[in-house]
Amino acid sequence: MLRAAPVRSAGLLVAASASLHLTSVTASEAAGDQFDKFPFVISCEYKGMFHAFYLSRITPEGLATYVASERLAGTISLDGHAKAVGGSNGGNCLGKTLDQLQESGQAHFIKP
Repeated sequence: MLRAAPVRSAGLLVAASASLHLTSVTASEAAGDQFDKFPFVISCEYKGMFHAFYLSRITPEGLATYVASERLAGTISLDGHAKAVGGSNGGNCLGKTLDQLQESGQAHFIKP
């Protein structure tokens, strides 16, 4: 009957765990940097209703996705224009840059 060496296995497990922990810290730090660049909420008017689009995710390429109620969503990059996802339901946000959304008071950042 074969017996596993518990000390070696435990050592490998600890090393693997430490490696995963460092990777997740680095990933979260990088994500934190990206989240600082985008507003947390973008407010848009569509058909007389005001919608709050909340930052949902940021791709490695820097494309941010925002979502609101009623299955509304849009994307924007740091140097691009706001686009609706799945249609043209973006209201008065469509086609604006982040700078334009900030100037119009529609981009809202979280401030400590």
